[in-house]
Amino acid sequence: MLYHLLYPLGADLILFNVFRYITFRTIMATLTALMISFLLGRLLIDYLREFQIGQMVREDGPKSHLNKSGTPTMGGVLILFAMTVSCLLWTRLDNIYFYIVLGVTLGYGAIGFVDDYLKIVRKSHKGLTPKQKFGVQLLIGALVGLVLWLDPVFKTTLAVPFFKNVNPDLGVWYVPFAALVIAGASNAVNLTDGLDGLAIGPVMICAATYLLFAYIAGHLKLSHYLQVAYVPGSGELCVVCGAMLGAGMGFLWYNAYPAEVFMGDVGSLSLGGLLGAVAVVTKHEILLAIVGGVFVIETVSVILQVASFKATGKRIFNMAPIHHHFELKGWPEPKVIVRFWIISIVFALLAISTLKLR
Repeated sequence: MLYHLLYPLGADLILFNVFRYITFRTIMATLTALMISFLLGRLLIDYLREFQIGQMVREDGPKSHLNKSGTPTMGGVLILFAMTVSCLLWTRLDNIYFYIVLGVTLGYGAIGFVDDYLKIVRKSHKGLTPKQKFGVQLLIGALVGLVLWLDPVFKTTLAVPFFKNVNPDLGVWYVPFAALVIAGASNAVNLTDGLDGLAIGPVMICAATYLLFAYIAGHLKLSHYLQVAYVPGSGELCVVCGAMLGAGMGFLWYNAYPAEVFMGDVGSLSLGGLLGAVAVVTKHEILLAIVGGVFVIETVSVILQVASFKATGKRIFNMAPIHHHFELKGWPEPKVIVRFWIISIVFALLAISTLKLR
């Protein structure tokens, strides 16, 4: 909004020309979202406590988590609000990719909100059924894939990391592919959200990484130099990633161990969806598996645990997702969290290195 209001004034006052630069608006979006989170975080926590909107801890989880029962949840509302307001202020509102990513984020956030609401009303860890959640997630993802497939500018080719000349064109099959990427990313983040600050740390690292990818994909010269797909207009997603990064930092202030508030499904599903949507638009879909390596590990640990138990009656891990396994091995919760953050940074650096390893 500010771009459309103030940049035209640059003809009379050169100071306003700064609004044309994505880098400037990204920094300001990050700081704006951060300040909104700081200012409203305490108010939201007090509100959640007043109305007893607290976390229901699963009875079969680690015993050390039982004292977390009643901790305010649905804090993801704070992230979504701060990010959305910041994006509307600093993003160009004539960019279709902005609306695609924001639509996915808010749509998945709505799914998570309903799920959290049902859990709280029923006083149970159960909410929407997996089929209900995954079905709506796939529908939203498919709509994104359809819009992109119909976009004459957008290409439905895939970029395979480490292989610059391998670019298969999926054509209409890009629609279900996009749906799976977005829904998969959303659920992977949701599985990771089990310890104080565990999910939001890697999410911010992924957002920062895709901020870089979005800038490159939307920059004609840089994209050609690095031999990545050029997506005109995708650079505007830098502002979205910056706003998410700022909102995440503000939320982490209250979510750091010991957490005063949890993000809930309204946060984890929406943030995962955002990462998936940005990965699709910037043409770095497959690379998301490396950037979000921690999320992949968490998801695979659950799949292996379930498959092993059904096939042999034995468990591979003490508990899945794998972060609970390390808790039961005796690692203090903060150690698990920080080490997973470190692993996430390593994955992000590895993903960035693929820009030259082609």
